[in-house]
Amino acid sequence: MHSRKTLGALLACAALLRPAMLPAEPVAVKNAEGLVHGFLVLRSTDGKILASGDLIQVARGDRVTTRLVFHFKDGSLHDETAVFSQRGRFRLLSDRLVQKGPAFERPMEMTIDTASGQVNVRYTEKDGKEKTEAEHLDLPADLANGLVTTLLKNIRPSAAPTVVSFVAATPKPRLVKLSITAGGADSFTIAGESRKATHFVVKVDIGGLTGVFASLLGKQPPDSHVWILQGEAPAFVKSEAPLFLGGPPWRIELTSPVWSRSR
Repeated sequence: MHSRKTLGALLACAALLRPAMLPAEPVAVKNAEGLVHGFLVLRSTDGKILASGDLIQVARGDRVTTRLVFHFKDGSLHDETAVFSQRGRFRLLSDRLVQKGPAFERPMEMTIDTASGQVNVRYTEKDGKEKTEAEHLDLPADLANGLVTTLLKNIRPSAAPTVVSFVAATPKPRLVKLSITAGGADSFTIAGESRKATHFVVKVDIGGLTGVFASLLGKQPPDSHVWILQGEAPAFVKSEAPLFLGGPPWRIELTSPVWSRSR
């Protein structure tokens, strides 16, 4: 009984002390997206290579399709395709995420259609049974699935925290908030030349009593970290973030082709 009263008091205090999230709105387009094909490598935080990847992006008018694919050494696959418009502000139109293989705790496919608000999740339980969840959500205009890196290239480091919405890829899809702040600048080198990239911190706010319980029980999703090179053409440099809820932080970096020795 005493423990229940203590937990109740902690919940009440947490609810009162919980900071109010800033109003969310779509991020303004400062740097329009275009044709891109980038080569990526996915590593564990200790530097072990887990997967090779491609970022492929095509723009037609103000409509952009971007696809991020990672092929893991163990045969796993992460494949996400987001379609968005960039007419004044970035607005997600659709998103499809596929994760399968031993690298992921739960094989899953999630599709989002913002026009209808329909979110479908197909996943496989540990016993091998496949299940499907179909939810109709009130999806806000600032939805950031598949767009986080794009948005960071358009956020001023000196701006107040930017808050956007995000559909968490769980068996039962849940709408959460992402709070984005700049954490200073970190140095890196290119061919021996020193450069600096802005370090952005992305915090997940689950919201409601579920979020309070998660925080108290130590299950709050970890922060994500993304580094963006500023300037005339802002560019992604590196990120450290989990690819699925409850997963370990993995590092994504740009990489260059390695040519075989000519004979």
